[in-house]
Amino acid sequence: MNRLFGARARLRWIHLILGGALLMPYFLLAQVGVGMAAGGVNALSSLPLTLAAYAAALPLAAVTAVYGLVRPLSVAAVRAMCAVPGERLAAGPARSWAARGRTSAWWTLHLGVGAVVSGMTLAVPPMAVALIALPFAGGLRDAGLGLGRLSTGAEPYLAPLLGAGLLGGLALCAAGAGALLARLAPVLLGPTAADRLAAAEERAADLAVRNRLARELHDAVGHALSAVTLQAAAARRVLDSDPGFVREALAAIEDTTRRTVGELDAVLGLLRDGDPARRDAAPAPTLAADLDGLLSRTRASGTPVTAHQDPGPGRDWAHLPAIASREAYRIVQEGLSNALRHGAGPVDLRVLVRDAAGTGHRELEITMTNPPAAPPHGEPRTTGGRGLRGAAERAALLGGRVEAGPHGDRWRLRAVLPLAEDAR
Repeated sequence: MNRLFGARARLRWIHLILGGALLMPYFLLAQVGVGMAAGGVNALSSLPLTLAAYAAALPLAAVTAVYGLVRPLSVAAVRAMCAVPGERLAAGPARSWAARGRTSAWWTLHLGVGAVVSGMTLAVPPMAVALIALPFAGGLRDAGLGLGRLSTGAEPYLAPLLGAGLLGGLALCAAGAGALLARLAPVLLGPTAADRLAAAEERAADLAVRNRLARELHDAVGHALSAVTLQAAAARRVLDSDPGFVREALAAIEDTTRRTVGELDAVLGLLRDGDPARRDAAPAPTLAADLDGLLSRTRASGTPVTAHQDPGPGRDWAHLPAIASREAYRIVQEGLSNALRHGAGPVDLRVLVRDAAGTGHRELEITMTNPPAAPPHGEPRTTGGRGLRGAAERAALLGGRVEAGPHGDRWRLRAVLPLAEDAR
């Protein structure tokens, strides 16, 4: 009984009636055409002409269903009323002609079957009620309802059984038609190969943006925490003996935290916004605008940094392609963070633009070396860690590479970034 009269069956019944209602504009247009073709008669006055108008309405519905918006409307109705899992249905308008053809088949089926069930829903219940009430209402028996022997009083008590059977048959037909549409919905409204590919590309693009923002957060916040920790520790050690250095360290801490909080707020705001286009606008420090400040804040932690910068004869860092300048800054930042956390001495940084061998183009080379700190328990330092993986990903996006590991008695980070646009 639940399959015939339960909540799911009732919703599917309503879905079918909705299909019948949607067919009405097509049916009214078709019955005008059929009536004119039959000599100007009213097509609704004849059962054959009514059936002809119904048959003519279905191709009209099929043609209109090739428009892309029909599929999302149908999918929304199926999800709400037919208890079909959402992941089995396509999202968005139909793009390919194959998807439009399947949508057209679904639309025609839904409207065609829905019209039949709607007609039965309108006609059967009054008839069934009249049959059930026939033995108890003499006026109905004398009204000449066209019920044959049932209305003469000869066999009136068979009428309630027939009425109940009609109601049961209606419920059975509606439940069966609803189950059929629910079974066919994933076939006709499910995602095509093109839909799956588009969804996979969208997920990949979204994941790439999220990974990029994760790298931004890791590099900015990780470096800030390392720098602030060392700056505070250095200031504490010389608090009584070198007030000038303490003031410099405190100023560097203030500047580092202010800048990092700004970057953190901006990136988190973009993540909450959920708009991939806006996420691409995440804050991005560059070599030209921010490298000197980064080096000053690192030196304020007590770690000496020797920097050699050569953007090329007659050039400065402002001439670098914007994307190369942004990614290079983050790579330098990650290298300095590693030096602060794991190093035990001065850092030597070299950033230069040079001619790439055999290509006719230029490339940006970043080399950073520092003595490694003694690892705990004699374990050798490895190249693991999210920061170095993030730096390698940044370089790979530009077609470059990153190498990190022991180099003689020092630790070296070396990055090479091709400059697709020549540094002018």
